[in-house]
Amino acid sequence: MILKLENISKSYAKKPVLKDVSFQLEEGTLTGIVGENGSGKSTLMRIIAGDISGNRGKVQKNGKTGYCPQEPILFPEITVQEHFRYFSAAYYIEPEVLNERVEVLLEHFNYRKYYKTRISKLSGGTRQKLNLSIALLHEPELLILDEPYNGFDWDTYLKFWDYTKSLKEKGCAVLVVSHLISEKKKFDRIYKLENGILR
Repeated sequence: MILKLENISKSYAKKPVLKDVSFQLEEGTLTGIVGENGSGKSTLMRIIAGDISGNRGKVQKNGKTGYCPQEPILFPEITVQEHFRYFSAAYYIEPEVLNERVEVLLEHFNYRKYYKTRISKLSGGTRQKLNLSIALLHEPELLILDEPYNGFDWDTYLKFWDYTKSLKEKGCAVLVVSHLISEKKKFDRIYKLENGILR
């Protein structure tokens, strides 16, 4: 078991957003959570990632977590290269290991030519590639993806699924949260979040 949620509830200004949400993820699985905007998806992801806490309930995680939020958390005045260096320090990744991982990610998602480009000069799709790459940088055992392919072109979309397949084969538990899941056959399980209730 990589992730287990028990009776997670969250309210804002006494308005319930999540109501007794419980589920768990196993190694080497791909799980989807689908729901309309405002259904509580991003709040749930932030609780799992540890960004915020629920009002009650329990989250248990085993292993390293990678989190790709819906809105890229990037610094506009520094480069792609400097982002990798910055986050590698947070992840305690040695320089020689970092170089290998960066090469793989730049090559797979095809944005090597932007390596020394400032974020302010990048398109939304390329920013999302970097956003995803940062979540993958430390080879997590649990990967949380909130609307991960927003802004991707078709080629990058396919490369995303190829990479996800390889992560599963390595034993990573992948959680994809979206308002729309079209590749249903790729998932081991799909939940629906509606009015704060997970089904």
